[in-house]
Amino acid sequence: MSKKIELLAPAGDLEKLKVAYLYGADACFIGGGDYSLRARASNFTLDDIKEGAEFAHNLGKKLYVTTNIIPHNENYEGLVEYLKSLEEANVDGIIVASPFIAKTAKKHTNLEIHISTQASTCNSASCK
Repeated sequence: MSKKIELLAPAGDLEKLKVAYLYGADACFIGGGDYSLRARASNFTLDDIKEGAEFAHNLGKKLYVTTNIIPHNENYEGLVEYLKSLEEANVDGIIVASPFIAKTAKKHTNLEIHISTQASTCNSASCK
C-alpha cells in the first residue's frame, strides 16, 4: 500500500495561507501569537486561525499550528487554555518541539501532535 505524499507549506499570514492552498498545498503550518518560535513574526490571531482552518477544510485540506517553543517556567501559564482554543478552532494538529507541550496537549486535548524539526534527542527513551 502506498501513501500519498502531502505537500506541506508554511504560511506567514492569512492571505499567504489561502494562496498556498489554492496553488496546491495539501496542508499548511502557521504560528500563532503564543508558543511559536517566530514570536516576532506577523503571526496568526485565534480568529485568523479559525478562519484559516475553515478555509482549509472547505477545500479538503489541513492546517497545523506550531507550538514549537522550548518553554520556560513563565510560559506554562495559559498553555492549556491556548491548546484548548486551538482544538476549538478545529485545527488538524500542532507541531511541537517540547515534550512538556506534547504531554500537556495529550492530557488536555484531542489534538493530533507532530514533532517539530526544532526538536532533538540523543536516545531512544526520549523518542518514545
